[in-house]
Amino acid sequence: MKLGIVGLPNVGKSTLFNSLTKAGAESANYPFCTIDPNVGIVTVPDERLNLLADMYHSAKVTPAVIEFVDIAGLVKGASKGEGLGNQFLANIREVDAIVHVVRCFEDTNVIHVDGSVDPTRDIDTINLELIFSDIEILERRIAKSSRGARNDKKLAKEVDFLQRLKAYLEEGNLAIGFELQDEDEEAWFAEYNLLTAKPVIYAANVSEDDLADDGASNAYVQAVRDFAAKNGSEVFVICAQIEQEISELDEDERKMFLEDLGLKESGLEKLIKASYSLLGLISYLTAGETETRAWTIKKGTKAPQAAGKIHSDFERGFIRAEVVNYQDLLDCGSYSAAKEKGLVGLEGKDYVVKDGDVVLFRFNV
Repeated sequence: MKLGIVGLPNVGKSTLFNSLTKAGAESANYPFCTIDPNVGIVTVPDERLNLLADMYHSAKVTPAVIEFVDIAGLVKGASKGEGLGNQFLANIREVDAIVHVVRCFEDTNVIHVDGSVDPTRDIDTINLELIFSDIEILERRIAKSSRGARNDKKLAKEVDFLQRLKAYLEEGNLAIGFELQDEDEEAWFAEYNLLTAKPVIYAANVSEDDLADDGASNAYVQAVRDFAAKNGSEVFVICAQIEQEISELDEDERKMFLEDLGLKESGLEKLIKASYSLLGLISYLTAGETETRAWTIKKGTKAPQAAGKIHSDFERGFIRAEVVNYQDLLDCGSYSAAKEKGLVGLEGKDYVVKDGDVVLFRFNV
């Protein structure tokens, strides 16, 4: 999963990126990977893995990972090259979802680029830049497709679709809300890879005082939640400054620090939950002496396609899947004990893999 972090200058975007990537790297003892100065890979915290690894005496534990991309320099006019925005807009096209950091705190020491705190205005500023960038993509496509549309009914249909979609964006709407009418439109829409077609998670960045009640008494946070509700987006409340402090601590210190603040989970854990929920993702597990590992798939994925996440041969030569619920396996103490109790199912090609399934695939190629 790849998430792009966007936001205006001085909203806490880079602080959040730096603290999330550092915390994520340390929490599961996984090497932090810097592909680029603004790209980091972190692990998905999953306590099930360590418990299974202890049971199987696994030599290696491999959690699922998330790649974060810090999209720098988005300001008014970014789509036209203002600031550093234009060179980074291309990076957003490659992500699965956008994490939009919105400032929801007052602080006279931190200058706001527009002179005052107004989350709805800030969201609109970023969205408009993404819309402008998408319109530019559509205009180029219209110019290219129009040339052959007179003699090609399919191309003429696409040009009509492009023009309707462009008009929708020009009204200030996000592409994700555009209603697609048939399979052709669905295919074209996916091909364009529009920025405003990406699912969005809003990170409401608050002061430490607003963390304990999850921003319930913060009017700025409520404005973000209202906006998100109208657009089918997720929201999580975070204090980037606190996340930075948390990222400096080891696992035990981190738990104590969160307890002192009256928090059950860190911002990274909140973000991961919101991401999985928004994108409809779950994790299934594989376990053995060599390795215990988490694999991320879409809800509704059937066994052969889930097997294909491990290797294409597993999907191509799929025979069956031996499946046991993670908790049942732990309660029984061993795979053989779970099998004796009839808790291990032999599943075929139509089995839909569930979150927390521990799976052993049988295949032949």
